[in-house]
Amino acid sequence: MNVADNQVVGGITGASIQPGLIESVRSTLSEQAGALHRLSTQLDSQQYQQALKLIIECKGHVILSGMGKSGHVGRKISATLASTGTPSFFIHPAEAFHGDLGMITPYDLLILISASGETDEILKLIPSLRQFGNRIIAITNHSDSTLAKHADATLELMMESESCPNNLAPTTSTTLTMAIGDALAVALIRQRKFLPTDFARYHPGGSLGRRLLTRVSDVMQTHVPTIGEETGFRQVISAITCGCQGMVAVNNAQQQLVGIITDGDLRRYMEKSAQLDNACAADMMTRSPLTLPVDMMITDAETLMQKHRVSVLLVTDNENNVAGLVRIFD
Repeated sequence: MNVADNQVVGGITGASIQPGLIESVRSTLSEQAGALHRLSTQLDSQQYQQALKLIIECKGHVILSGMGKSGHVGRKISATLASTGTPSFFIHPAEAFHGDLGMITPYDLLILISASGETDEILKLIPSLRQFGNRIIAITNHSDSTLAKHADATLELMMESESCPNNLAPTTSTTLTMAIGDALAVALIRQRKFLPTDFARYHPGGSLGRRLLTRVSDVMQTHVPTIGEETGFRQVISAITCGCQGMVAVNNAQQQLVGIITDGDLRRYMEKSAQLDNACAADMMTRSPLTLPVDMMITDAETLMQKHRVSVLLVTDNENNVAGLVRIFD
């Protein structure tokens, strides 16, 4: 066995890497970036405006369809649309031609993907779709193709060639198609003012959804170190130490929150005062502290805490009673 032809890399025996492959990686990325830039500067704005209008006015589902790699990209575009407020699903063109056309209603809009615009399985769908009364958006690299001629809006890839050295494997075309799908989805998000809370409704099972739907009351710690206004200096230190939160809440005689003492408040008071033994909580506390209502969303609480550069905030109820506390990592 020739060692030069069969090297061990990272503990795995395999063929040696040819010189220039990393440069090929860079070249491919650069080429595809250039194709995206060219598309962004040369796209037909009227066709995109028409496509967006068709999607916004669609009363049913936006249905994606494509063969091979175009189909894989179509599934991704459909998933992105569905998760951002546009009802959508993917249909395989061959399966559609053999019965799945029954999934399509006259209210649905079809986005058909074919780089050549001449994919047989896609073209076979057009007569039935026209008979049903469906509108069609084409994503293709040829505005004069059969698919484009039968579409209500054509989004052209503006691609010069595939990144594949043989100009055969779908590479640049799939990148451009996916980017067009993302661009449409983002435009629709802006049009519909789709908010993070809306996004969370479609992702309740994921960590993002749970976070966006979580309120302060769901994560707050209910054990809060608390003292009275007349508590002495040494007792304040003891309360902060025993509480293990770096702070202590200060209540008045009616057990309502009137202030907070943090480690920082304590240090600042010690620096400026010489009469520590006679000091009480009311002397060193921050009055009317920033608090969180129990029903605030945790994402809003995080934003507020980052804005004020604090790591812990008290949570209060409608009567200004301390209900708990939230740390920024909760």
